Order: sequence, then structure tokens, then C-alpha cells
Amino acid sequence: MATLEVKNLHVAVQTEDGQKPILRGVDLTVRSGETHAIMGPNGSGKSTLAYSIAGHPKYTITDGTVTLNGADVLGMTVDARARAGMFLAMQYPVEVPGVSVANFLRTAKTALDGEAPKLRTWAREVTDAMSKVAMDPEFAQRNVNEGFSGGEKKRHEIVQLELLNPKFAILDETDSGLDIDALKIVAQGVNRFAGQGDRGVLLITHYTRILRYIQPDFVHVFVGGRIAEEGGAELAEQLEAEGYDKYSKAAV
Repeated sequence: MATLEVKNLHVAVQTEDGQKPILRGVDLTVRSGETHAIMGPNGSGKSTLAYSIAGHPKYTITDGTVTLNGADVLGMTVDARARAGMFLAMQYPVEVPGVSVANFLRTAKTALDGEAPKLRTWAREVTDAMSKVAMDPEFAQRNVNEGFSGGEKKRHEIVQLELLNPKFAILDETDSGLDIDALKIVAQGVNRFAGQGDRGVLLITHYTRILRYIQPDFVHVFVGGRIAEEGGAELAEQLEAEGYDKYSKAAV
């Protein structure tokens, strides 16, 4: 069992006028076997939390800690965080011209495991992972995300999740830009990962529609760079009915 713990996290971003605070004291604990949904309006700091945990250089940690099984995550390089078992699915996956999906996946797996996967079995594993998300195996020979639709990019991230099999998956608006069919396929991939029982999921979204297919154990309402309320899956249903307005007014 593993635990990802965020304590009193304060994060700022540099602007022309100086540092602008984004996160204002976030406390969050995600344990193996748990699925947490972070919900909130645009601009509330949800993505900042994801990128700060992953180590994006744009964001400056001004206070607080992030630990994985007691180890200081903030003191790790980005690649060390990945080797420790952390995975980030980005809201807007980037294109990597000149690098095929097959090479990208094998290089990532090699970096995590410290040795290259066996070619005769790896090709089959990649094909199997792609078939689970209804991706044509020919995508393995295409450049990473280049010319991919929004749904294809998100399916590719689920392929990565399947093959790299981290301890904790941080999924930043994985439902963004998906039609209903792609949403179901992506949700099934997340459920397969979470269903292993010893993996943690931190799912960031501002819509409830993905939670019709992924059942969270905990829901956190994120407003103004803080967690304003916490509850179970029923809290998502309340947000669907009432929106974020009362939380936004209270945060002003």
C-alpha cells in the first residue's frame, strides 16, 4: 500500500507584476485503492495542483510538502517522480514530431524499469493495450500525438497508463474534448487501472459526466486555490444540481 500526501501546499506562478499565488494551502491524502475526484470551476487551481505534484517548472512551491510513502516528492526531479510511481495525464497532450508512439512507449518503459522490455513480448503488449482503447495498431508507427484527434490523444494516454502501470495516476481533465464513445472507452481504461486494488487515482474535472462511468470514493470541491468541501460520490450529484456558485461566493 502507498500513500500520496499533500500538506498545506502553496504554489505561485511568475507574472510581469511578480509572483501570483494560485494554491493557498491544499491538504489532500490519496491512498492505494482510492479514487479521488477534484471538481471545481475553471481557474480554481485544479490543474496547478496536478502540475505542481508532477514537477512542472512553471510553478513555484512557496510552502507545504508533497510526500509519497514519506519520501519528499518536491525534492525529486521530474523523472525521479515518474520512477517513484507517479503518472500525469495532461489536459492538452503535446505533440512530439519525429518520435513514433512505439519508440516513445518503449523508451518510457525502459526509463522506468531500468532495462528495455523484451521485443518479442513488448510488441504484443502494445498491440493489446491499443486494442483495449479501440486504437488501430498502426498508430504505433505515427509520431506522438501528431495529427491525432482529441479523443485519440486521450486514448493514447490510457495506453501509456496501461503499459507503464504507475502507483498513482493524476488525470487532468481526461474527459476534455471527448465525445460519448471516447469518454466511455477512456473511463473503462481508468477503471481497469483503479480496479487493480493497489493503485490510486486523482481525477481532475469540472464536469460530472465522467463520474457517471468512474465512481469516486471521495469528491473534493476546489475553489480559489483551496479545497472548499469534501464528501463522497453524492457530492458530485449535488454539484450537478447546484453548481459551484455558493462556493465561489464564499471564497471571495
